[in-house]
Amino acid sequence: MHAEKNAVATVAELMVLAARTAPKGRGVDTILCRVLTGKEIKAVAKRLAELGEAKNIGFFLRDSKNIAACDGCVLIGGKGNLTAGINCGACGFLTCADMAEAYATLKEQDTFFSGPNCAVRMADLGIAIGSAVKTAQIHNVDNRIMYSGGAAALDLGLFDKECTVAYAVPLSATGKNIFFDRDIAK
Repeated sequence: MHAEKNAVATVAELMVLAARTAPKGRGVDTILCRVLTGKEIKAVAKRLAELGEAKNIGFFLRDSKNIAACDGCVLIGGKGNLTAGINCGACGFLTCADMAEAYATLKEQDTFFSGPNCAVRMADLGIAIGSAVKTAQIHNVDNRIMYSGGAAALDLGLFDKECTVAYAVPLSATGKNIFFDRDIAK
């Protein structure tokens, strides 16, 4: 199984490359990436289970088992507080300056992600994640995009404060996809 684990590590790096080179609004890169292995993966899985228990979120418990069993994990986040400067209004504010001011004066939130976030930057994040998982798929590495894993990673401080939203993409190379036919946690 050593060859498969080495291949997963290589694919994780290629996924980061795909996320980095994915198209970005106005050509500005606000994407953050990390590849987790070993102890970091276990820490995310543990924290995810703790959050699931504390907040009574069943799918966090289910997802923690998947992350604990994975061979590698890519985190992809974004600096959603940095506006695109086009005043599109998709974030819910009339201007980018209004959104930036709202973010700057933000009080402590009891949420996993911080906001408001620029809709263009969130679209960039989605495109980067899509490019990364496409790369995993091309190389036959099983994966799943997890909001929950990103929430746990942010909670653990695995990204700087500049990261407002993150997702985890755990990876697996086994005879059966561990991200399919998962137990539904209540």
